Amino acid sequence: MDMPFWTYLLLNVVIGVGMAGVGMNVMHDGNHGSYSNKPWLNKIMGGSIYILAGNVFNWQVQHNVLHHTYTNIVGHDEDLDAGRVIRFSKQSEWRYFHKFQHYYSVFLYGLLTFNWAITTDFKQMRAYLKRKLSYGEPKSPKFLWTTLIITKVIYFSIWIVLPMVMGITWWKVILGFAVMHYTAGLILSIVFQLAHVVEETSNPVPDENGEIENTWAIHQLFTTANFAPKNWIVNWYTGGLNHQIEHHIFPNISHVHYGKISEIVKETAKECNLPYHEFKTMRAAVIAHFKHLKELGQEPQMA
Repeated sequence: MDMPFWTYLLLNVVIGVGMAGVGMNVMHDGNHGSYSNKPWLNKIMGGSIYILAGNVFNWQVQHNVLHHTYTNIVGHDEDLDAGRVIRFSKQSEWRYFHKFQHYYSVFLYGLLTFNWAITTDFKQMRAYLKRKLSYGEPKSPKFLWTTLIITKVIYFSIWIVLPMVMGITWWKVILGFAVMHYTAGLILSIVFQLAHVVEETSNPVPDENGEIENTWAIHQLFTTANFAPKNWIVNWYTGGLNHQIEHHIFPNISHVHYGKISEIVKETAKECNLPYHEFKTMRAAVIAHFKHLKELGQEPQMA
């Protein structure tokens, strides 16, 4: 195709921005059952995760079951699991290179959806089926594995094979694919981290009986933060995920209602002397996140 190279790269960035937007606005609500009051429509919209190279079953277990139930609890909430490379909580093991994580983390964040496409989905499905986890009506492992493999084949056929057939040089296809995914992954990762990995939020530790101190709803207030709640562009593009507190307390309500609900939640939290973490701007939240990463990267002091 006769197109300037930088135009080609820019268009892949635009696609990545669109992918992230679909994930936050359409897919997220669909898989929570909050896009519509019609289950079949939620199923279709939730299936848009395949555009992101993800998988409905894995996402619903990891997000709806684990993240929303055990928010910010190390060892249960997989959003805190970055392997050894990034330390997201004080309960995680510290390593020397974590001193630099507030510098290098942003480069790793962009690998999120790329990993979904290549490795994460296969690892998660194997682990979840072994643990017999599910969301909604359980499906047979054979059906789930077949769906995963078929959707991956279709995905790579559309994004890798088809462009080559249309005459785009193979290395441009691979580079464009990487740029597209890096853009989407970076956006999604930052939005996810601003809500839970800041100094203001906590990482509750279960007691010897596996219980945590607070009830589920109060737990969400301690472990979650909002950002840029009055910024209509952020609210529109993130699909209301800047109102994370409201989303965590009311995950089955469409994000278009979060703005109005937030005033009620904030007032109720104040009346009950409970926290309501909120950053007025996106910039403030980003600064707070990387400042917290820097703090977590320091070597823990011996008690």
